[in-house]
Amino acid sequence: MNKWLFKIIRYLGLPFLFRELIQKNKVTILLFHDIKSDAAARNFAYLMKHYNVISLQSFIDIATSKNKKNILPPKSLIITFDDGHVGNYNLLPVIQKMNIPITIFLCASIVGTNRHFWFKETGTVENRSALKKVSSTERLAILRENGFEQEKDYPEPQALSKAQIEEMEKYVNFQSHTLFHPVLPLCDDLQAKEEIIFSKKKLEIDFGLTINTIAYPNGDYGEREIKYAKEGGYLCGITVDYGYNTLYSDMFRLKRISVNDTENMDEFIVKASGIWAFIKQRKCKKWINKQ
Repeated sequence: MNKWLFKIIRYLGLPFLFRELIQKNKVTILLFHDIKSDAAARNFAYLMKHYNVISLQSFIDIATSKNKKNILPPKSLIITFDDGHVGNYNLLPVIQKMNIPITIFLCASIVGTNRHFWFKETGTVENRSALKKVSSTERLAILRENGFEQEKDYPEPQALSKAQIEEMEKYVNFQSHTLFHPVLPLCDDLQAKEEIIFSKKKLEIDFGLTINTIAYPNGDYGEREIKYAKEGGYLCGITVDYGYNTLYSDMFRLKRISVNDTENMDEFIVKASGIWAFIKQRKCKKWINKQ
């Protein structure tokens, strides 16, 4: 059903209207995770044709400068990936061929190891959602009862290796996504501080990266997380709050739109414009107002 809905929305011209009227003078940040290389090539080609794809660093440089005389191009768009999945390495030939800037946010204590992402070991979506509502300590205890250990090395890696990161570094901007991808507001103060500050230090020391940005795992954050990010020396924080950005946006609450690694071009075009997230947000608000 949704496939037809995405097609209808696309061919009604709504993505065009959003792009030309709303996104034109804004900066759109897109969120991917682990999309296949052939789908990524199609999606990136569309983005390069219809938007001005810029690097995250270019945006940061202008937004944090005292004199904002430099003007970003219309329909500026930034491509980001969360987690550092091993499959991201397969995108390197596409990135090289298209010369397209992307940022990958790494879980610092998972990349370069055979450790696994906890959210891939929870079974159903319902289980994963439930674990995102309990304290970090309780979440890890439940996972241990089901055979998952946060610091255990498994036979096969789920995240990028150090060698892969080193090979990609010339073409990809790597930034921080904490150490182990917890739900930060559900961590105690010490856990949250370590996840935010030590992830930056670890990526810089162990991988030789320059880290200035954090993407809050699951998009969950609060004033405490922003405080720790500033203390840790970050210049900005990326959320999954719906919307677009300008050079005057709060740099620690930058908005982002998820495209959900879709291989359906109709769905991708609709989601990249922000229409789908806009519709979902409106539906949620109506439901809340009815309660």
